[in-house]
Amino acid sequence: MQKPVRRIITGHDKSGKAIVLMDGPAPNQRVRGASGLVSTLLWVTDETPADISGSADRADRASPVGPPPGGSILRVVDFPPSGDTSGISHEAVLREMGVSHGGDGGPARHPFMHRTRSVDYAIVLEGEIDMLLDDSQVHMKAGDIMVQQGTNHAWVNNAASVCRMAFVLIDGEEPPAWRK
Repeated sequence: MQKPVRRIITGHDKSGKAIVLMDGPAPNQRVRGASGLVSTLLWVTDETPADISGSADRADRASPVGPPPGGSILRVVDFPPSGDTSGISHEAVLREMGVSHGGDGGPARHPFMHRTRSVDYAIVLEGEIDMLLDDSQVHMKAGDIMVQQGTNHAWVNNAASVCRMAFVLIDGEEPPAWRK
């Protein structure tokens, strides 16, 4: 298990003074059984513009991979080395993530293939990982940042150690190509 993600949430007291509302290990962490990755939910907004006046823990909920309609989501994911994925069910991965296949209806290139209706900012914090697209792939290392616009993809860790990534997903409009 990787070290916990420290989460610091700021806000305001009753007089409007800036304060720290929460500081400690992010409590909403879960292991996804189908893929073995560890997902830590840090914050969710349900609206844009975001309500920045509250003090409640907006990550104290169950959440699919994608953001809520009109909202955003911040999470950190620890990807273990992938190893042999031949026994992993693509359908089980999709159900667990709460997302769709996103392909052309044919078989998935990899059991982790999926897409979300969102703009995703993906930041490699530690390690390295491969991002598979329909017909290509991109290798990323610590410090690399990807902006993904609703593309069908899979994150595959072909390295020997865990890769930690931060993701910000912002709800988007469905592209015309999806409506075929």
